[in-house]
Amino acid sequence: MGHLDHATFGWLTPLLSYAMACIGAALGLSCTVRALDTTGRSRRNWLITAASAIGSGIWTMHFVAMLGFGVYGTDIRYNVPLTFLSLLGAMVVVGGGVFAVGYSRDRTRALLLGGFATGLGVASMHYLGMAALRLHGTIHYDPLRVVLSVVIAVIAATAALWAALNIRSTRAVALASLVMGAAVSSMHYTGMLAVTVRVTPSGAVLHGATAMQFIFPLAVGLGSYLFLTSAFVALSPTAPERAAYAHAEHAQTPADAGPSGRGPDLRSRRAARGPDASTADTRSPAATR
Repeated sequence: MGHLDHATFGWLTPLLSYAMACIGAALGLSCTVRALDTTGRSRRNWLITAASAIGSGIWTMHFVAMLGFGVYGTDIRYNVPLTFLSLLGAMVVVGGGVFAVGYSRDRTRALLLGGFATGLGVASMHYLGMAALRLHGTIHYDPLRVVLSVVIAVIAATAALWAALNIRSTRAVALASLVMGAAVSSMHYTGMLAVTVRVTPSGAVLHGATAMQFIFPLAVGLGSYLFLTSAFVALSPTAPERAAYAHAEHAQTPADAGPSGRGPDLRSRRAARGPDASTADTRSPAATR
């Protein structure tokens, strides 16, 4: 039985992975809140951004944590197509839950179904990522701990979607993202505690990429995407801010301004001069002689 080490770099990878989960959750919740305040294409775009943020945040959390995973007696490689598939699956399934909440009229039903589907998607991402592992030996799972990790994922996803529906303030979003990050990290390490590895010594070459060759650059890229998207969201005005701006512009416009905004129009000037003046304006030059 191979000895597993979940923190080969000490507390660096657990803390960094937790931070990535929190950033992804905060960004996703912020985008969902913006989406619920809009309609049409704008709502769809905000929801797509929310799904990509939460999905990539969860995926980045998982594989940053996996940077610190090691098994004594064997090297570890990653199957690149399966790893990409786990990322795509996370975004698609999270997107299904986010869109269900964003467009459904029955919010309670959408919350339950969306949370359940999103939680299963998060758990599937985790175990699909584990299936991408290549090592000299076989991986076994404790069924009870696997079920527990899935339950944690469903609860975390439901809590995140509930927060998106009921939270509006920045402070509340930050607090919810910290809780969501803790739940996702708990799900990951619960799933990892379910793992046992029976090492089979071998001199065969392992196919795939090492963590530093593939996972690290991809995690850095997704982390940069999250930070840039966070900056974009922070600079985008909220619905109350847009309403206040429109009200301020309306208040600055003179009440007697014409359609062009340059002053009273011809009809207003005629009304101010009275009916006699209007009649005089319509007389022909011959009638005035």
